[in-house]
Formats: sequence, structure tokens, C-alpha cells
Amino acid sequence: MTSVKEQETTGKLRFFLQKWDNAHKAARSHILDNFIESNDGKTEQELELEFSHGASLFLARLTAWLRVTYMYSTCLNKLLKSISVFLSAASGQRYVIEFLETGGVLILLEILGLNHLKEEDKRESVKLLQLVADTGRECKEIICESYGVQSLTEFLATSNSAEAQGDVQVLLDSLGHNNPKHQNQVYKGLVAVLPRDSRRAQRLALQMLGAMQ
Repeated sequence: MTSVKEQETTGKLRFFLQKWDNAHKAARSHILDNFIESNDGKTEQELELEFSHGASLFLARLTAWLRVTYMYSTCLNKLLKSISVFLSAASGQRYVIEFLETGGVLILLEILGLNHLKEEDKRESVKLLQLVADTGRECKEIICESYGVQSLTEFLATSNSAEAQGDVQVLLDSLGHNNPKHQNQVYKGLVAVLPRDSRRAQRLALQMLGAMQ
């Protein structure tokens, strides 16, 4: 039989998810603020305890809302940071896999190509892609096979933010190492940056090309 405590924790999770499902934009924004403040830096085990072993249910809701709202910048930065809580959780590789299975990488790459979105939102997308890449070679391959190199090098060449370009450099450098299937693709993508107008992008591309020799 289910214990009283288990019933209480399950009920708490159900109430939280219903609150999210029924909330409008402003209320969801407030929920995200509280979630980030309360859970940033937690491990997978801690998140599962917090969500009565149903944390994946909330991650799925975050990813679903991202899919339908990212073009309109609806709480986008908070939404990306909330997803980062899951993807950065120690021992939380399962969350990365779940995010991949719902098409999360494609959404992050599309965000980079939308001119009307803020640079800080695009930078947050790059950070999430880095968390995916850090999970292992197979995840690097998924990024590359989703036209990630093209999206990242284009963002590198067009971004006006030195910080964002630095984040892209770290990610492209990661994709170019321990990823033999797509190393040549990364190399060619960096070469294509050299004729572009951004001097900073040219310099970063040259640095990465030198490291790949």
C-alpha cells in the first residue's frame, strides 16, 4: 500500500504541475523565477526528491512551452535558464537525453538564427548546447547532424557580443575534438568564417583552426 507520506508528495507534485498547466504567462514567469532560485545547482537526486521522482514531467512541460513560444521571446531567458537547471544537474544525463528526444537541440539552434531575439537569449542557448556536448561524443554528433556547425559559425560571424562569441568558441572547440565523425565539418565551418566581416570572429576561428592542426 502507498504510505501517507508518499501520497502527500505525489499530491504536491500533481498540484504543482496543475498550477503550471493552468497558469498564464505572468504566473508562469513567476513560477520559473521561484524554480531557478530554489533549484539552481541541485543534483539529479535532489531534483527528483524535490519533485517526488517526477522532475522529468516538469522538464517535459518546459521543453513543450519552449517549442511553442521561442519565436515570440515569451519568458525565453527564464525558460532557458530553467532547462539549464536540469541539464547541468550532476548525474543528470537522463535529463539531457530527454531533452534531446523532444527535439531540444533543434530549437536551440533555431534560436541562434532569429534576428529579433536578444543576444542574451542566444547566449543562453549556446550554454545549453555546451551542456549537451559535454555529455559525450554521441551528443556532439547529434548537434553536428542537426546543422549545428553551420548555425554556430554563422552566429560567431554575426554576433556583436564578445562574450557570446567566446561561448561559441568554446562550444565549437569542443565539437572539433573527440568527435572524429564530424571534425572535418567543424574545420570547414571555421574556414568559412575567415572571409566574414567580423575581425573578432576571424581571430577566434584562426585560433580554433590552429588548435585543430
